Amino acid sequence: MSPEPIRAGWIGPPPSLTQQVAAFWVGVMGVMFAGVGPLLLGGLEATGRLTAAQLGQAGTVELLSMGVAASLAGPLLGAQRLRLIAVVCGLLMAGLNLVTTQVGGDMLTLVRALTGLPSGVMIWLVTGMIVRSPRPERGSGLYLTIQTLAQLLVVAGVSAFVLKPLGVDGGFAVLAGLALLSAAAGLVVPDSYWPLTDHDQGPGGLPSPRGWVALAATFAFQAFILAFWIYVEPLSRQSGHAPAIAGIAISLSLAAQVAGGSAATALAGRVSWFKALAMSIGLMIATLFLFGARPAAPLFLAGSGVFGFLWIFAAPYLTPLAIEADPTRRAAMLGPGASLLGCSAGPFLASLLVSDTDVRGAIWLAVGLALLTLGLIVGLHLTRARAVLRL
Repeated sequence: MSPEPIRAGWIGPPPSLTQQVAAFWVGVMGVMFAGVGPLLLGGLEATGRLTAAQLGQAGTVELLSMGVAASLAGPLLGAQRLRLIAVVCGLLMAGLNLVTTQVGGDMLTLVRALTGLPSGVMIWLVTGMIVRSPRPERGSGLYLTIQTLAQLLVVAGVSAFVLKPLGVDGGFAVLAGLALLSAAAGLVVPDSYWPLTDHDQGPGGLPSPRGWVALAATFAFQAFILAFWIYVEPLSRQSGHAPAIAGIAISLSLAAQVAGGSAATALAGRVSWFKALAMSIGLMIATLFLFGARPAAPLFLAGSGVFGFLWIFAAPYLTPLAIEADPTRRAAMLGPGASLLGCSAGPFLASLLVSDTDVRGAIWLAVGLALLTLGLIVGLHLTRARAVLRL
């Protein structure tokens, strides 16, 4: 059978529903620490096993190693023996989470950096399935929605049932158990992926120039969001709110993120990536200015909900953006790596522009990075016809 009819839907034979569920489980477990990490690292700092500076370092290096691993897994590992890769990564992550319970200080930071490597590979594995699907934006939206819900459930469960009787080490034990389950799920994932389409051969299997621009937009998108969001609690304090407002704002944002991911999944194929991204980023810039004006608590909470919804609604459309920019889909495969690197770069850059008395420098940095993201997206959109003519 010619591969062309298959490529009109899935690239290659479509995985079974069981294989898809297993791949999503592995990918969700790979990104779990991004949601649970602040709770557990904060607990380590509170018990004296990390200093405040080491807390930030541990979170940053884990995100960095996740991004590097997600970016390099394809060139280094290929798209074969995926079950073996998934099982090994699940076992490694389980072991490193258990090692975390036995160390502190700089050694703990090193262990978390190592933990990011199998996590990034697990994210790469599910990305490989998503970019080969008929509607990658739908798969991306579903992945973001599921991971947000899973992180919410794990955070709630660990907070309610684990931390008090077992301490923060119990939380890492839970992560180890979930990693073992992902190793079991690795036995069911597709064992290989069909080669990606090859319209535009880049040197060494790299994305095309337009693909790199799309990856820069992905990097800047996540950087501007995290540069702002990491400071939401001190921003609330600086606006004169009661201590509980920041926690409510974060909860509202998480709920709105689930709604945003669900909306993106439902609208997949009905809204162009350019309209979804341009409108969302424009509204997010307006919301950033609202936060910069030190709004009253009701407006702060409303802004948090709007920002969370737009954040996850827009994010899945970065995948079709990358695919249109680089039809080989190599850029789309590197998208999670660019996202994770942006997530780590944004807070670092913002930390250079804030003080103990005023953290609004993070907002203005976020506005600048958002405008850069918008400029890159508009540039790709305006030059798309010329690029198509050259193919």
